[in-house]
Amino acid sequence: MFTGIIQALGEIETLAEVDGDVRLSIRSAGLPFAEYAVGESIAVNGVCLTATALREDGFDTDVSTETLAVTSLAGLQQGSRVNLEPAMSLGDRLGGHLVSGHVDCTGRVLDIHEDARSLRIGIEMPSDYARYVAHKGSVCVDGVSLTVNSVSANRFDLNIIPHTAETTTIGGYTPGTVVNIEVDLLARYLERLLTRDADGISLEFLKAHGYV
Repeated sequence: MFTGIIQALGEIETLAEVDGDVRLSIRSAGLPFAEYAVGESIAVNGVCLTATALREDGFDTDVSTETLAVTSLAGLQQGSRVNLEPAMSLGDRLGGHLVSGHVDCTGRVLDIHEDARSLRIGIEMPSDYARYVAHKGSVCVDGVSLTVNSVSANRFDLNIIPHTAETTTIGGYTPGTVVNIEVDLLARYLERLLTRDADGISLEFLKAHGYV
């Protein structure tokens, strides 16, 4: 599990095709790689990946064809910057929200506007997943835990403060940028509960017990 609080930026040092998959070598000065072990999970742009080799200044990881097909990682190139977050430990502060590192879909940046010192960013996402995004709810974009400012059909808007723009890849977004999106886990489980009529759980049941 992750929190959506990016701990470092990394740079793609090399990409190599290995039997149809891709092996990434990522360099970063912002994480204590000497404290990690091979096999640990590190989220790269919100995608949970396994460290297959560790160095003082980075790590290697393999990306499967399935992951390449459903995330934006297929568009990475040598020199691309990526958001990095190691898996959380019990007792860590949960500064963002619970993030699994299992990307639901990709979205596309529609527009970017300055709003005082912040940025207003509009993102389009597939309609099948738009129902999980709510006004003032949480969403994870490229591994960053963010609050939704507004929702309209299959579009949602974000307010990005200067700190987030400077310390993540979001500051480099342009219209057309493809991003990884993971919707709120609670929204997914709530939908599952609402469809389990056999267990007597309905919207009325949740309202009566203070959940809605």
